[in-house]
Amino acid sequence: MERDKLIKIVTELVLKELKYNGGMDTKSPDKKDDSIPTGVSVRHVHLCQADLETLYGSGYQLTKRRDLYQPGEFAAEEVVTLVGPKMRALENVRVLGPLRSKSQVEVSRTDAIFLGITPPVRKSGDLAGSSSLTLVGPKGSLILKEGVICANRHIHMSPSDAERYGVKDDDIVRVAVSGEKALTFENVQIRVKDTFKLEMHLDTDDANAAGITFGAKAKIIK
Repeated sequence: MERDKLIKIVTELVLKELKYNGGMDTKSPDKKDDSIPTGVSVRHVHLCQADLETLYGSGYQLTKRRDLYQPGEFAAEEVVTLVGPKMRALENVRVLGPLRSKSQVEVSRTDAIFLGITPPVRKSGDLAGSSSLTLVGPKGSLILKEGVICANRHIHMSPSDAERYGVKDDDIVRVAVSGEKALTFENVQIRVKDTFKLEMHLDTDDANAAGITFGAKAKIIK
């Protein structure tokens, strides 16, 4: 049998099998997709300039490692060690940029148990009365008296996305994630900003509970 004819036959069989088993997207191209991409947020640190200099030296500036999904945000080359009151340590915790006015540490509940702390579940920036930790860098260390949180579940979206989904900034919604370990997440905060790209953020505990990885799809439940 001629090679080109054989390739054509095999291709047709494969395409037929994919369509039959649901492996091919058969939706019409103009059908609106209301799913939301999901990102998994691992433990990380945001620093202010003063704390960065304490950990890395006077006048130090962050070095960009790679851009993150949200515009203007990046993972830095710099890492720190987190030390809890029981002297247990989590090493090589990534610093994210840009710098902030106050330092903030985001950990999962599992991380917190290991470190021996009980940080509150908070939205980013809501740090009053939150937990304390020691941060260690190559040039020094500091005790962060407050600023350690378990970040709340949230969805970044632009104003046009918010209009499409019928929500507004700071709304609280329920979100369903499908799959073998399908879950419905409660208390998911909507965060709206002109520069935001559509994405839900879960910490590693929530992501593992639902059996999802980066890029998984979720849907807001009306």
